[in-house]
Formats: sequence, structure tokens, C-alpha cells
Amino acid sequence: MNKDTKRKVIDQFGKNAQKYVTSETHAKGKDLPIIVEWLNPKKSDVVLDIATGGGHVANVLSPYVKEVYATDLTKNMLANTRNHLSKSCDNISYVIADAESLPFLDNSFDTVTCRIAPHHFPNPEAFIKESARVLKPGGSFLMIDNVSPDEQELAMFMNKMEYLRDPSHHRCLSVNEWRALFSRNNLTEKQSHLRKKIYTFPSWVERTSESDPQTHSVYKHIMNGQKKMQDYFNVTYENNTLKTVSIDEWMTLCRKE
Repeated sequence: MNKDTKRKVIDQFGKNAQKYVTSETHAKGKDLPIIVEWLNPKKSDVVLDIATGGGHVANVLSPYVKEVYATDLTKNMLANTRNHLSKSCDNISYVIADAESLPFLDNSFDTVTCRIAPHHFPNPEAFIKESARVLKPGGSFLMIDNVSPDEQELAMFMNKMEYLRDPSHHRCLSVNEWRALFSRNNLTEKQSHLRKKIYTFPSWVERTSESDPQTHSVYKHIMNGQKKMQDYFNVTYENNTLKTVSIDEWMTLCRKE
């Protein structure tokens, strides 16, 4: 299962590498300036950005720190990101790495970040364990990701919607599930923020969809959802066509004890 999921991630992100560099959601998210504010980075800091994707976190932090290690499982994605950032950022190193088995020594980084990626990881506990392992005592761990509601029926609806849209999706955890993983790995939550992230349906689906039938399957799943599903995910229509849908996104900052 893990190998199959990771192969789908490599295939999906390899084919769509440029889309994730330019994606409005990823490149211009309101959370990017907040990352700098929350972390309050120092010039001596060495940062690890896990599953860097289009490199947006690495890019926003690089002016404030000594060095950033931007890692990703997908070689093509990482190469595209390096080409995009190399002219403006000279303190970023690019490393092909699995978030669940990091190629770094214990206590190596002042800060570890991961943004809009953990829902692709087949073993979230291994990801958190590895993040805590490579983080120095007293270091900062900042994670941003889509999260599922606590109610199982809503969570199942959300995860199926995401999987239909993107077969490399594994599972969105709930906030409480993440907190349990943090607690087991000596990560103490210091602050967090939960918000509704609104997507324009066509562009959201087109970023990952490979066919009209795939797009239609997402559309059909949402349209056939019960009223409580449509209400929770703020589904809106225009001229009887699906216009927007929203997903919960959680941003959290922890310290390693």
C-alpha cells in the first residue's frame, strides 16, 4: 500500500510540477507571510522544508535564515522548483527525500516545516516521528494541511472527494488525530489556526484531473452529497453549475521538548 501510494505521488506531482509552482492556492496563500511571523526565524537557523512542492515555504523563509534544505519525493518536482528559485535564492539545497524516512542525522535542524502535503503520506505517524527526530530540542515544527472533520461521515465524504480529484491523496487526518501524534513524539503545540479554504471548482479539479470522466466523478460525488455534506463544505452553485467548495485547513506551530 505504501509503495503504491508513493508511486502515485511521484507520478502525479512529476506530471504537474509547473502547476504547483504557479498555483494560486500554493504560491499566494495567505498563510505564507504568517509562517514568517509565527516562526520569527533567526539568521543562524537551518531549516528543513519537507515535501517542498513548488518551494513556496523555502522561498519565503530563505531571506531570514542561514540555510534551507528543501526536500521532496518527486525528482521532477524538485528539479523544476530548483530551476524556478535558483536565481533568487542561493541558500537553498535540494534533496530527494521521503518524508517518512529522512536522510538526516538526529537533532540537525532549528526548524522543520511541511505545508499542504501530509495528506499524501501513507504513514503520518512515521512523518511526525521523523520530523521530531531531526529537529533540535527546543526547535520549531510548523505544519499546514487540509484536515478532516471529527465526524466520520463528513470525513469519509471529504477524503473520497479528494481521492477522486487526485489519486495520490491518501487521507486527511482530523486535528485531534494530529494532536495525538504530536503528543506521542514530544511536540508541544504552541499556537494554531483553523480556517475554511475556498476553492473555485473548475481550477481546483483541473490541476490534478487527467480526463473529463475524472472531473465528472468529482462533480457527481459533490452533487450527490447529502445536505449536511454540502452545507459543511460550503458548496455553492451558479446557473446550476458547481462553483465553489471549501475545505478545512489547519496551521499549527509546535516546539520539541
